[in-house]
Amino acid sequence: MRGMTRALTILGIESSCDETAAAVLRLEGGRVTLLADVIHTQLEEHAPYQGVVPEIAARAHAEIADKTVAAAMREAGITYADLDGVAATSGPGLIGGVLVGMMTGKAIAQAAGKPFIAVNHLEGHALSPRLGGDCAFPYLLLLVSGGHCQFLEVRGLGQYRRLGSTIDDAVGEAFDKTAKLLGLGFPGGPAVERRAKTGNPKAFDFPRPLMNRPGLDMSFAGLKTAVARAAAEAPLTEERLADLCASFQAAVCDVLAGKARRALEGFDPGEGESLRFVVAGGVASNQAIRAALEAEAKAFGGNLFAPPLRHCTDNAAMIALVGAERMAAGEIGGIGDLGAGARPRWPLDEASATRDPAYATGLKGAKA
Repeated sequence: MRGMTRALTILGIESSCDETAAAVLRLEGGRVTLLADVIHTQLEEHAPYQGVVPEIAARAHAEIADKTVAAAMREAGITYADLDGVAATSGPGLIGGVLVGMMTGKAIAQAAGKPFIAVNHLEGHALSPRLGGDCAFPYLLLLVSGGHCQFLEVRGLGQYRRLGSTIDDAVGEAFDKTAKLLGLGFPGGPAVERRAKTGNPKAFDFPRPLMNRPGLDMSFAGLKTAVARAAAEAPLTEERLADLCASFQAAVCDVLAGKARRALEGFDPGEGESLRFVVAGGVASNQAIRAALEAEAKAFGGNLFAPPLRHCTDNAAMIALVGAERMAAGEIGGIGDLGAGARPRWPLDEASATRDPAYATGLKGAKA
């Protein structure tokens, strides 16, 4: 199977947080064709709590997973016999939701006699820019998804080296928590971005944590605390809310751009290779952040790549893509990863993670 060149058709399933998604993707000669792409969100279920409730999320996944897969298969116009494999997120994520997606995928794979591919959700985000067109290896990656915020060197499929990460809150968490303390509702990121458009980014002098510290590690907990203190100093008028959001977002942009500049200075794409800088994950949909990162990439003579907006947040197309890429590389044969377990924590660069106490638990997930 190694070096497979025939067309591969993969069903992908994603259920790691609060989106239940299924997609059918065809990979042929390096060209990606998305045959179906279905995403069900759980915004209404979690909005009253201004955050994702794991038990509610798992129940919602269980109620709609089968229907979501069936809708994707109808949209693709194929049968299960036409598939070459079934891929599902197997971590990291909320373990209840991950188990629902995995069990659904495994059941389909067994019934159809197809290989099952256990996919790292973060690898899905890492490859997601390839859904929008050509984004060849190698590239520098800023992964900003949910509770994850890290710079990685991506040399090829499965070849990831972590260069730096947040030491506390991730960017997405900082956006959501800022929105919650300002009463902007859920999801927080888009709400903060909307208010920031009419605000003054210089109204508040918020800190830029770790900007002067060597390396690529980041911190956003102190920035969130600074916003909370500023918000408590005076009544939250519409103008003040907009200024708080704009100033907060400007601080985030400065930190990410500053660290990106340092990362680009040290990144060697190799002789004859173009400099490619990728941003992926839910926060990659923020236009101010994209613009700041694009400016840094251009300053170094490179280009910024990002997924299509629909595929910045959690989706099954990126999961199907990882499954197809792994099959094309000859990594999957027979029943595939049918014995794989769900992993609440699953770092892309496990060599670095084993030296990080924050990842020490959960590396061996429960069997699905």
